[in-house]
Amino acid sequence: MRPGIWHVVALTLGLLGLAGARAQTVGEVPVVAAASDLQFALTEVVEAYKQETGQDVKLTFGSSGNFARQIRQGAPFHIFFSADESFVTDLAKDGFARDEGALYAIGRIVIIVPKGSPLKADGTLADLKAALGDGRVKKFAIANPEHAPYGRRAEEALRHAGLWDAVKDKLVLGENVSQAAQFATSGNAQGGIIAYSLALSSNVSATGSFDLIADDWHQPLRQRMALLKNATPAAERFYAFVQQRTARAILRKYGFVLPGEGS
Repeated sequence: MRPGIWHVVALTLGLLGLAGARAQTVGEVPVVAAASDLQFALTEVVEAYKQETGQDVKLTFGSSGNFARQIRQGAPFHIFFSADESFVTDLAKDGFARDEGALYAIGRIVIIVPKGSPLKADGTLADLKAALGDGRVKKFAIANPEHAPYGRRAEEALRHAGLWDAVKDKLVLGENVSQAAQFATSGNAQGGIIAYSLALSSNVSATGSFDLIADDWHQPLRQRMALLKNATPAAERFYAFVQQRTARAILRKYGFVLPGEGS
């Protein structure tokens, strides 16, 4: 092949590559607001989605209550994954979501303690009770119950165990449950109550030990997702993917009870 033809071929291939890159960058990338208990699970779901479709998804993690407020204020999200379904149903009722969406999981909570803690990872909270009495616990981490569903459920479990009054002055409140997990495992606190899904991740489980708290000690963590009013076709595709086998298997791996399955 003559050099001139090679130049034309190279130029053509370059333009085709540029067109493909432009399609990926200008194309609609779903912007997702997700409860922070999904930090590891949903990130893995997105990786599976990218491998299957070649499409990207932008994830932002935080507390469900804060996201619900931001959505009402016009934050440009396409999908909302809440750790408390009431935030989604309220948004739908007020016209910020297309509909009431879909239940995607039911979460669980655990007590977690860092390596070297004087506190035991005891899901009955019996050792926490003893430790509050003998002074072994100086700080204990949960998410802020005012806007984080996992913080509310932690408070309910502590109240169920009769420990709320004894522990409330020792609480370190995370802005969301992911931050609470950081506080609980950093060594600055003797432990905390966090999402089971976070405790199961290799990042968190390597820092200490944990034990499940009975799910009848608190209201169910019914987690709901919805397409928001400005959702794009690309957002619709990812929303559908989360309800399919691959994504469900990932959520199950992180300890979530899935719709249509028992605990």
